[in-house]
Amino acid sequence: MSSAILFFSLLGGVLPALLWLWFWLKEDRLHPEPRSLIMLSFGAGMVAVFLALPLEQYLKGAIANMTLVIIGWAVVEETLKYAGAHFAALRNRENDEPIDSLIYLITVALGFAAMENVLFISGAISQGGFLAGLDLGLLRFIGSSLLHITSSGAIGFFLAIGFYRRGAVKKIERIIGLCTAIILHTLFNLYILKGNGDGSFTLTIFSFVWVGIILLFVAFEKVKQLRR
Repeated sequence: MSSAILFFSLLGGVLPALLWLWFWLKEDRLHPEPRSLIMLSFGAGMVAVFLALPLEQYLKGAIANMTLVIIGWAVVEETLKYAGAHFAALRNRENDEPIDSLIYLITVALGFAAMENVLFISGAISQGGFLAGLDLGLLRFIGSSLLHITSSGAIGFFLAIGFYRRGAVKKIERIIGLCTAIILHTLFNLYILKGNGDGSFTLTIFSFVWVGIILLFVAFEKVKQLRR
């Protein structure tokens, strides 16, 4: 890979993710998270991509049914994003209020989306030139990146709901959140596959993701009102 392709891939993959991150961090302006944990969470999301790739390749080779493969991919990615958030921030003492779960899960999701976008954009530039990379970057900015935010945000929401709870209830909330994220991710990928490159169909699917983002705003407001 040439230095120019690497530069524009990083620019097109990481910069939009950082813009989304700046946008979502504003939701916790009263008690902002430590910059070190935000950076660690973002980095954990990026690293998770390289853990996901070999697992997804294995599933693709081991399972004949494509629907099951896509479900498996969603399980891998959502589980790794949650694990990244857990080890990077959720177990830290700074995770001391319900909204923190949402912030850290979204941050990890954006790190994952950033590195995923870098890889996709570099491939598009190598095959179709810089305009192809730009087109794909814009498409992922309003589509796949928001899908990662929405699905991981679902986990963060249920973690927030169970923040002040204990025992089995807290674990159930965590499981519900992870299952919700996997279902959302699976449905998105299945419908994208069904669209088979149809632009209007793809935009229709994206519109459902945007609805998910609106619901995530509602979730933030609900979480802000939680009290012990």
